[in-house]
Amino acid sequence: MDSTVSAEAEENVWGGGNRPLGASYGKLMMWFFLVSDALTFSGFLASYGFSRFKFIETWPIADEVFTHVPFFHGNYPMIYVAFMTFILIMSSVTMVLAVDAGHKMKKNAVIWYMFATVIGGAIFVGSQAWEWATFIKGDYGAVETNGGRILQFVNADTGERAALADFSRTIPDERVEHEKRNGVWFYGEKSLPSYSLNEVITGFKANSNILIRTETINGEGEKTLLTREESLAKLNDATQVVEGANLVRNEYGSRLFADFFFFITGFHGFHVFSGVVINLIIFFNVVIGTYERRGHYEMVEKVGLYWHFVDLVWVFVFTFFYLV
Repeated sequence: MDSTVSAEAEENVWGGGNRPLGASYGKLMMWFFLVSDALTFSGFLASYGFSRFKFIETWPIADEVFTHVPFFHGNYPMIYVAFMTFILIMSSVTMVLAVDAGHKMKKNAVIWYMFATVIGGAIFVGSQAWEWATFIKGDYGAVETNGGRILQFVNADTGERAALADFSRTIPDERVEHEKRNGVWFYGEKSLPSYSLNEVITGFKANSNILIRTETINGEGEKTLLTREESLAKLNDATQVVEGANLVRNEYGSRLFADFFFFITGFHGFHVFSGVVINLIIFFNVVIGTYERRGHYEMVEKVGLYWHFVDLVWVFVFTFFYLV
């Protein structure tokens, strides 16, 4: 009798019998995974915030870094990143519609909404790959000083950044071009920048309208622009030319910025790519009628939880990394 009462009390407490909160085992495990993953992303973003606060006076300004749009030349701050965000959010909307159609056992609707979700995710992953390639390649170039500081160049007439190609002078016999036929030298040498430090300095001295901008942010929230005399003096500390960004050097400013960019956006991009693959598998299962035969589309709902989580994480990454 007591055991019967105890069992009934436990039933009432949980409300879901052997399925706590009315959730199936699969959905419960998905929630456990998402909570642990959320803690991981929280740690990454907290580390980013701490590093940015610590080096806030030299941290790159996102509006000056992410200015590219495919097939268009010009300065379009954050436009393409905003487009990527819009695509990912819309893919979350189509996933909601797919889950709703699954609850109503509308197979064709689930197919189309899942297909739209896969396409949206693929566009985002492709866009992120393009953004990485652009970030790694660089656009303007800079020089690095003895202390590891980055010096960028600005056209005094327009106030816009000047690329190394705009003023550098090519000096004959300054550089030796190595080819595969040179054997060990070709494999043993690091890749060379487009211009040597001497070519950059020579071109800078010959163009009086080019000034240097340091990493330090002034009271107006902009990078500090030096006078011509200060620029010439500062250039004496330059040690090498930097083009693009990697885990060692970064033409945009602090190398930590590049490290966090590759790690955080790469980790999130891996999640999106995994989600696209999983969604594609679920899509084909829907097409062949797997879930129709089971009598429910719970698998669509479970993968939908993961996809919404990925979208939510990107909102935080977009806000803290690109906007703030």
